[in-house]
Amino acid sequence: MSTQTNYSLTDLAKLKIHFIGVGGAGMSGIARIMLAKGFSISGSDKSESAMLTSLKALGAEIFIGHASQNLGDAQMVIISSAINESNAELLAAKAKGLPIIARATALAWLMSESTSVAIAGTHGKTTTTAMLTVALQSAGLDPSFAIGGTINTAGTNAHSGTGTIFVAEADESDGSFLAYKPTGAIVTNIELDHVDHFPNEDAVFAVFEQFVSSIKQGGFLVACGDDAGVNNLLKRIKRTDLQIYLYGKGTSNDFRIDKIHLAPKGSSSVVSSTGRKVGELNLAVAGEHNLLNGLAAFAAASALGAAETKVLDGLASFTGTKRRFELKGEVDGVKVIDDYGHHPTEVNVTLTTAKNLAQAGRVIVIFQPHRYSRTAAFATQFSTSLALADFTYLLEVYAASEKPLPGVSSLLIAKAMNPQQVKFEPSMIEVVNEVVAMAKSGDVILTLGAGDVSSLGEPILQALANR
Repeated sequence: MSTQTNYSLTDLAKLKIHFIGVGGAGMSGIARIMLAKGFSISGSDKSESAMLTSLKALGAEIFIGHASQNLGDAQMVIISSAINESNAELLAAKAKGLPIIARATALAWLMSESTSVAIAGTHGKTTTTAMLTVALQSAGLDPSFAIGGTINTAGTNAHSGTGTIFVAEADESDGSFLAYKPTGAIVTNIELDHVDHFPNEDAVFAVFEQFVSSIKQGGFLVACGDDAGVNNLLKRIKRTDLQIYLYGKGTSNDFRIDKIHLAPKGSSSVVSSTGRKVGELNLAVAGEHNLLNGLAAFAAASALGAAETKVLDGLASFTGTKRRFELKGEVDGVKVIDDYGHHPTEVNVTLTTAKNLAQAGRVIVIFQPHRYSRTAAFATQFSTSLALADFTYLLEVYAASEKPLPGVSSLLIAKAMNPQQVKFEPSMIEVVNEVVAMAKSGDVILTLGAGDVSSLGEPILQALANR
């Protein structure tokens, strides 16, 4: 990595910057913002994607595949955390002595000259970040933003705004979010995940404590007062300069929701601030968890001085993000939903929402566990959460960057479930055939996981249409 710890935006604008792994959600967002600022950008990734096509249209020089010559005359390299040490471009950059910058550090530089808000938490980061962005846009503030998912209405995951606010999703998975040093932050919830990086809960709480310590002097923290993990964190905070706002359903919270109504395709509640009724939070996305995400966004927008009524209007216009309970289509009364959930808590929440959507119909899940380490740590919890579905097809574990662990496979989950409710089927082709043969009008088919299970939505819809 580079020995220089900081660059101003003026410094960066003078450099030719090359991204290794530019097609990822986080990397592409940074590249998009830099392109909007007029920076000279090139980048590479292993395969074509809509994201790369979009970056190319914005003026980036894009290479498919990794090769040392792709560096060209680059003066700085930004790398994704997914890039292997043996990557040809990374080795070439080291040989040339180029500054090699982590993704999180590059994003921190982009945030450094703005009033920045970083959204962290084990679950709900992407949706809450997108909600806050849309709310601030509705209030006329045109924030810059970088999100780990695409906002449905905007069709993008990043934007260089004309306003003074920068909203960023803060991923705790490797501790890199400590680089951001935001003006304010949201913490949605905290529990053990990313067991490849965190050996236990204490390690997770420690990194979140460091994250809160990284908030700028006199800044603010919005945190879910209903969450046990957040309350553990609050007991650890020694700072007295932070303005802390708690949100949730409990009466001790500064921002509250009550009179909650959960419809199959939406949700609503009354919002109050320190005992004062503000108005109604009406969402076009389903689930109580999204009302809490919306409340977190409302609280942060209020801390930033946005007009309450305009914020509520913006939240009402929010239609979700890609891969977060995303309706891929409906054929003959069968709905196909795709969701990124890959932790037992997320699976539980997603299936509860799906059951409410299906009503009298069934929920048929195709679940792809993500990482061997997570599967080994949470196999029993996954089996309990998946029992909410009427039937589950288990694909084999999606390895991501991990090597297989002896004895760890999706069968660990299947063995702990009712055999009448689950089938281990590693073939995606067979899964599509079987789920389509099983589905009836009124059913919901849910593709679930952080891997390539998301690719099954279109084949399922096509097969349903051809029945």
